[in-house]
Amino acid sequence: MTDLLPLISYCLVMSATPGPNNVMLAITGANFGARGAAPAILGIQAGMFVQTMLMCVGLGSVFVAYPWAQQGLRIAGSAYLAYLAWKLSGASVAGTQAPKAVSFAQATVFQSLNPKSWLKAITVASVFMPAGQNTVVSALQVAVIGALVGAPCNITWALFGVSIRRLLLDPKTRRIFNLTMGATLLILAVTFLR
Repeated sequence: MTDLLPLISYCLVMSATPGPNNVMLAITGANFGARGAAPAILGIQAGMFVQTMLMCVGLGSVFVAYPWAQQGLRIAGSAYLAYLAWKLSGASVAGTQAPKAVSFAQATVFQSLNPKSWLKAITVASVFMPAGQNTVVSALQVAVIGALVGAPCNITWALFGVSIRRLLLDPKTRRIFNLTMGATLLILAVTFLR
């Protein structure tokens, strides 16, 4: 158990702190409610699970051998975050809701472009993989722990968005919220380019 505490702590910090996933979930919860945010929460967890598994079974060595691949991914992720910021900041303009909430598939695929998700998966694979065990078993262990810790954190961010829905009934207030959250994603996109 003492070997798991650092992994659990790391996953908690990475999953609970503001980042692209959590900002997206707060916006989705505020605009589409808990039901609207559920597919995104599940998609984030599925994407992170697959990403962690891939990193743990050897994809991380590609980034070591080809650092430009990681830089390219960082640029693509930042560009996608900027696009997402633009899309999400336009939700609920003039009192009308955006056409759809973030889907399961969109949230899953987003993990492949999310720099914070890559950082988490790379760190888990390089620092927290149990040594001396079967690689697939070890990868499953850390990926499941990541999901068990990450899901409640994601749910909390979505519920934060749901909890402020009443405050956002006024179209002008909702517009300000969406613009602020979109700007937050844009700032995250810029910081990932450093």
